[in-house]
Amino acid sequence: MVQRWFSFIGREIRGLHEAAYLLASFAFLSLILALVRDKLLAYTFGAGHALDVYYAAFRIPDLIFATVGSLVSASILLPYFIDKFETSKEKGRIFSSGIFTVFFALMAVVSVVVFFMAPWLVPKLLPGFANDPSLPDLIVSMRIMLLSPFFLGLSNLFSSLTQMNHRFLVYAASPVMYNAGIIGGVLLGYPLFGISGLAWGVVIGAFLHMGIQVPFLLSEKLIPKFTFNISWQDIKKIVLTSMPRTLTLSANQLASFVLVSLASLMSVGSISIFSFAFNLQSVSLTLIGASYSSAVFPTLSRMLFKGHITEFKEKMIASAQHIIFWSMPITVLFIVLRAQVVRTVLGAGKFDWADTRLTAAMLAIFAVSTIGQSLIVLFVRAFYAEGKTARPLVINAISAIIIVIGGYALDKAFFAYPIFRYFMESLMKVENQVGTSVLVLALAFTFGVIINTILHWWTYEKVYKGFTKPVITTLFQTFAASVIMGYVSFQALRLFAMIFPLTKVWGIFMQGLCAGLVGLVAFVIMLILLKNKELIQVWNTLHKKIWKVEVPPAEVEHI
Repeated sequence: MVQRWFSFIGREIRGLHEAAYLLASFAFLSLILALVRDKLLAYTFGAGHALDVYYAAFRIPDLIFATVGSLVSASILLPYFIDKFETSKEKGRIFSSGIFTVFFALMAVVSVVVFFMAPWLVPKLLPGFANDPSLPDLIVSMRIMLLSPFFLGLSNLFSSLTQMNHRFLVYAASPVMYNAGIIGGVLLGYPLFGISGLAWGVVIGAFLHMGIQVPFLLSEKLIPKFTFNISWQDIKKIVLTSMPRTLTLSANQLASFVLVSLASLMSVGSISIFSFAFNLQSVSLTLIGASYSSAVFPTLSRMLFKGHITEFKEKMIASAQHIIFWSMPITVLFIVLRAQVVRTVLGAGKFDWADTRLTAAMLAIFAVSTIGQSLIVLFVRAFYAEGKTARPLVINAISAIIIVIGGYALDKAFFAYPIFRYFMESLMKVENQVGTSVLVLALAFTFGVIINTILHWWTYEKVYKGFTKPVITTLFQTFAASVIMGYVSFQALRLFAMIFPLTKVWGIFMQGLCAGLVGLVAFVIMLILLKNKELIQVWNTLHKKIWKVEVPPAEVEHI
């Protein structure tokens, strides 16, 4: 049984759409576990102080992962690994072992320093907890979570090797294990150890995220080892290449960090509301943007390595078209069905109706940015495939500054100008509710992402002319079909409200599900009328490549 499992996830996949859809399938499984995770957290804590502490404990380890951990990202290492291993497998092994050794040492030093500085760092970076009685629990949990960026960084390094060999399912299964570990922390860790038990669940999940890739690497004799035979010239080259990417990720993480820092000064539960809504809006990015970008990145790298520029452009256009094709309807459904989504996923236990309304409002604002987030990931991967990491750095830095300034300014304006507050609360239907100021954080984030998307698109079009026209056609068609879908779904909500009991979670779920399905039927009909080519490609891929594909056995030496 175990061997058959590793045979499946160890299979080689080369088709773009096949790889993207299989990655998306595992991403969907991971998302199901992520929703179960959030459901358990919402049921147990609600949007309250204890959960604020838990989410706040993530921030510094996440920032470390974005800075140090991203130095060994697959986006940076994969082109180098392809170059080294295609030259000589032995050179590739020596190269990967040198990277592993340097990263291990660097991460250990950073983690130890932050561990001892935690009592000073946490109150400064999260000022809302400076005089909070739960500050010691926050510090302990943060210290435990310092292990997670270490394991996730190693997983990044390992994933470069698995993706190089087109073992996308090994890579895709990692987040499933990560969420499984966190769920274990909620069910077992918290009852035994309190908040620190939740932190240990995160660490176990990160370890499993890394560990699931080890059997394949061992079977192929690709597992890196400690070595003193380090090519410092190669290390320097990678650091210089990855530094702009690291700073790019750091800019995004720093912007999110500032938003959470602002949320810590708001009403109790603001960090939890922000985190729940952000996790829900990430569904589209995880399923669509990340899947397509991960699937196409090795192909883009090889095409540029071999000088096949025309094919590179075609793959980018196809990827952008399919990202928009899938992301647009999800975005519209999230906006129209936001209350049904939040109540179904999170509404139970201590997560009450007030929490639902506020989280749904946040989700609607975040959802506007989801297509942009997915396209940004694709553009960034394309620039990284070229080795041009400076462009995404500048653009993301501008975006991060806009988000930070916007969050601070909108927070001040929310209380200084009652008409602005009334407009936001009325628009999002959260009048007379406590803690509505957190909505401005989602607004600042969304505005920053929109600017980021426009700048990336404009920059890419300047380099590779002809990208915009075919993608805009897809954007227009899917937008038109999605608007019709949204209207049909909204009207269907009223119809199904008379059929299902809205006082029950299952009734709300069925109302949203049926309204969404009716809307999707309208979406498909509109695309057929518009003769949308992506719809035809999706059907051909699902019919000919996914359902009929055979699973070859993988050579697994260690289980």
